[in-house]
Amino acid sequence: QDNRISIWSAGDVGNVGLNGEYQGEPQLLCDIRHNGDVMDMQFLDQERIVVASSTGTVTVFRHHQNNQTLSANQRWEKAHYHVDQDTSCGGAACTGVICNNPEIVTVGEDGRINLFRADQKDAVRTIDNADSSTLHAVTFLRTTEILTVNSIGQLKIWDLRQQRNEPSQIFSLTGDRVPLHCVDRHPNQQHIVATGGQDGMLSIWDIRQGTMPVSLLNAHEAEMWEVHFHPSNPDHLFTCSEDGSLWHWDTSTDISEKPSFLHQGGRSTTYFSHNTINQSVVSAWLSNDPTKDRMEITNLIPNQTLSVNSLDILGPCLVYGTDAEAIYVNRQLFA
Repeated sequence: QDNRISIWSAGDVGNVGLNGEYQGEPQLLCDIRHNGDVMDMQFLDQERIVVASSTGTVTVFRHHQNNQTLSANQRWEKAHYHVDQDTSCGGAACTGVICNNPEIVTVGEDGRINLFRADQKDAVRTIDNADSSTLHAVTFLRTTEILTVNSIGQLKIWDLRQQRNEPSQIFSLTGDRVPLHCVDRHPNQQHIVATGGQDGMLSIWDIRQGTMPVSLLNAHEAEMWEVHFHPSNPDHLFTCSEDGSLWHWDTSTDISEKPSFLHQGGRSTTYFSHNTINQSVVSAWLSNDPTKDRMEITNLIPNQTLSVNSLDILGPCLVYGTDAEAIYVNRQLFA
C-alpha cells in the first residue's frame, strides 16, 4: 500500500570472507515515498533514477550522495493514460522504462510510447496509438531505434527518427498469441534479441531475417518476468519467473571440449569440426535448437517457492528480487 524507492549499499566486492560469503550487512542509505506501484526503474546516470508508476506517472529521482537523500527531480504526470490526461482516474500503468542519457523511453498499458529528455518538461515525441494492446517492455536496439513487446506476442522495432507512427518491423510468435513480458538484445550482436512471456518460453530472434523466432526454448513453468544477456559476457543469459526459478543459460561451452548434461543420443562430438576453431557465440544462440548441442542451464535458486520478479547482472554479481519481499545478491556467478 505504501510504496518506496530505496537506495542500498550492498557493500564492497573486495570484502568477502574465506568461504565466499559477503561480510557485513547491506545498508539502507535512503528512501522516498512513491505514488503507485513501481513497475520498472532504471538509472539514467550516476545519481538519477527513472521510475515507472502504475498511476501512469514517470518520475526522475535524484540521489544526493553528499547527504544520502532522495528527491523528486522531475515528474511527467500521467505520461500514460486511458481516456484523457485530465480525468482523475485516467492513468494507465507505465509498464516499462529504458534510458540512454539524456533520452528516456516509456511504454504502458495504454499502448503508448513516449520519448522524454531528462531536462525537458514536455515529451519530445509521443506515439499515441503505437499498439492496440498493452506494451509490456521496451529496450534500445540502437541509439535511434527501440524494441517493444506486447500482450499479443509481437516484437516491434520503432525508428524514432521517422515521424510515422508505425513500427519499421513487426515480428510475432506463431500460433497462440502468447503475451510477451520482457525483451533484451545481445550487447555485441545487435540483431540477436531474446524475449520471454506468459508461457515461460524463451524466444531467440534474429531481426535480420524472417518474422518469427529463430528458436523457442522450453524454460519456466509460469510467466517469465525478465530476461538479460550478461552485458560483458553475452554467451550467458539469465531469466526469472513466476514459478520461483532463476535460470542461467550458458552457451560458452563447446561440446568438443566438454560434455554437457544435455548432450544425449550419442551424437558425434565431431559435429562442430567443420566450423572454425574460433567459433563465435552467434551460432550458439542462432542455431535451430541451441540446447541440443551446446548449452548448459543451471537453476540458481534450487528450492524455489515464490515468484522471482526482477534481476540484473554486472560482472560476477547477480541481484534479484522475489515475492518474499527480499533482495538477493549473488557475487559468485562464475565461481
